[in-house]
Amino acid sequence: MPIAFRARSIALGLLVFLPLAGIGTSLSANIEGAYTAVTPTIEQARANILISRQLQFTHFRDQAINDELADEVFDDYLDYLDGQRVYLTQEDIRDFQPLKAEMAAALRTGQLQPGFEIYNRVQQRIIERMDYALGLLDDGLDQFDFSSDDEILLDRSETEWEPDQEALDKLWNKRIRNAVLGQRLNGSGDDEIIEVLTRRYESQRKRVSQMRSEDAFQAYMNAFTGTWDPHTNYFSPRNSENFNINMSLSLEGIGAVLQSDNEYTKVVRLVPGGPAARQGQLGPADRIVSVKQEDDDTPTNVIGWRLDEVVDLIRGPRGSTVTLEVVPANASDETVTRSIDIKRDKVKLEEQSASSEVIELERNGEKYLIGVIDIPTFYADFQAMQQGDPNYKSTTRDVRRLLEKLRNEQNVDGLVVDLRNNGGGALHEANDLVGLFIDQGPTVQIRSSDNQVQVLSDQDPSVAWDGPMVVLVNRMSASASEIFAGAIQDYGRGLVVGSQTFGKGTVQAVRSLNHGQLKITQSKFYRVSGGSTQHRGVIPDIEIPSRVDTTRIGEDALERALPWDQIEAVPHTRYFDFSGMIDELRDRHASRFDESPEFRLLQQEIDFLREQRKTTMVSLNEDQRRDYQQQLEHRQLTIANARREIKGEEPFESFEAMEEYEEQQAAEAHGNEDDELDFIVREGGHIMADMLELDRRMASILPVDTVTAKAE
Repeated sequence: MPIAFRARSIALGLLVFLPLAGIGTSLSANIEGAYTAVTPTIEQARANILISRQLQFTHFRDQAINDELADEVFDDYLDYLDGQRVYLTQEDIRDFQPLKAEMAAALRTGQLQPGFEIYNRVQQRIIERMDYALGLLDDGLDQFDFSSDDEILLDRSETEWEPDQEALDKLWNKRIRNAVLGQRLNGSGDDEIIEVLTRRYESQRKRVSQMRSEDAFQAYMNAFTGTWDPHTNYFSPRNSENFNINMSLSLEGIGAVLQSDNEYTKVVRLVPGGPAARQGQLGPADRIVSVKQEDDDTPTNVIGWRLDEVVDLIRGPRGSTVTLEVVPANASDETVTRSIDIKRDKVKLEEQSASSEVIELERNGEKYLIGVIDIPTFYADFQAMQQGDPNYKSTTRDVRRLLEKLRNEQNVDGLVVDLRNNGGGALHEANDLVGLFIDQGPTVQIRSSDNQVQVLSDQDPSVAWDGPMVVLVNRMSASASEIFAGAIQDYGRGLVVGSQTFGKGTVQAVRSLNHGQLKITQSKFYRVSGGSTQHRGVIPDIEIPSRVDTTRIGEDALERALPWDQIEAVPHTRYFDFSGMIDELRDRHASRFDESPEFRLLQQEIDFLREQRKTTMVSLNEDQRRDYQQQLEHRQLTIANARREIKGEEPFESFEAMEEYEEQQAAEAHGNEDDELDFIVREGGHIMADMLELDRRMASILPVDTVTAKAE
């Protein structure tokens, strides 16, 4: 995503049911009028017991439901309900302590009182905050002082709750001022600002008044399941009705994978070939603020909404346009937003398909032809396969055909396989794809919670490509991509180049409950060398930095992600030992990048984004804030013009001209071209040429007469 944007805003045996002692009493009795306290149901209590048993007896991580775990559930639950510490006070937290003390026993026996008591208190506090904010806006903006030296902390997730309501009022005064400044820097007038913010807070207040028992139960159970690992989740009956949401959260309308992130809905990744990926402006870690349909004048604020409800808003008829207002991942604070128009469409399989090209490099008077195969995802047309279609599409079948053309028709000297931004897909396709490049042997190990290890292998001795290869990866390469890259690295079939991969090395299964479903982690992936792909991912042989914020994106950025570990290696061939040349390859790579204007530009962007992430406070002084914003815009314009200079294009005269151009490109569905991609592909080709110069033996892993194309 570009950095230029404007500041805007076991099957179970006998089930024993225990009574729900104390439901609807204690803290809930303090709630009056504005919010009707929600209470648990018998079905939810039974589901709680089933979930507890599944977690204790079938999850990969072995842990008991004791007081220590209950402490974690308590903390995680509060983080989910008030992660920024802006609704509750220390007085509330003290009131919760008796509930915390009984939480372990309650979670084991299906007594949901603690979770519901806390949930109801938080919802009431949210209403109080919304009323306070709306009251301030009713008094007009003249009351606010924008000339003081006040500052506001951008991320309060690690701070303490405010001591009392008076202190919370002061905090919210700052929050309102910050929101007003964000709108003013976008050029909005005060009347418009009041209208926008009023609509936002009224929407949040309305959502709270509509909360149901299922909302509290789902939030509480996900705080519970999340203490095992971040990929174990409870799905309510409504979510369980929808396979796309339940299993992958892949939206048919725009092609984006979403998840809840405190009050926001956050983009996890884009589906290759989907409308959002083609449009080019939406990116991982962007947070959705509002959704607007093309026939509506007013956007719908979705802060505080349930994930399934946000999904319903974003979905729509094919060909229609939805406008998302998002807080970009690299925004200086949550008042910095941008609007993105995306035309809804289905994700076309052909646009996810592997593709190839040939790049020509001239080195010391010698020409090298390097084949490049881009694999956006590991796909297979299961329906066509089951129907017996001999021409069904799959990653391995498509790549095989591309390899035949590159080898027989275009006579390439080496191969670059591009797995950047490939989030995974069909496991058997990763296994089969490895088989195109090795004689035969194991490809991945899968260890279950009972420590049984299954080994997937390539049984076909034929090889579709026996020559040297480079595999490009980045932080968004995950799951099946990591299995493939790890196997190529372990076999010594090629070099892995890029940045550390995502580290998603766990396998989940969905199990039905009496009420909803449980997605539970039951096994882990391990490389043939014995190391897990979980948490650590694949470490490249040659590293290329990335713009992606690894503190926010990646398995090691997730709370309670299962750790990296190691099991015994399985026997496998080592085709080539790169240790004798890797230092030289790294030196040559570093020398090229030192002289590369594209890399210097990439490094400037990375440095700029890193500085942005270090910003913890912003000024509430309007003049200082405007100066700061102008500095940011100047930096963004400088970087954009440096990119245009590299491409031989005229520089933008102003930040506004740059914005206008980018919006025009997006409207024409060109998206924002990522120049990082082309020059990194070329660098992959140069590394391949270096390998051939240093040791021609890498040109073949097998005698020529044994090399045949994979059988259809």
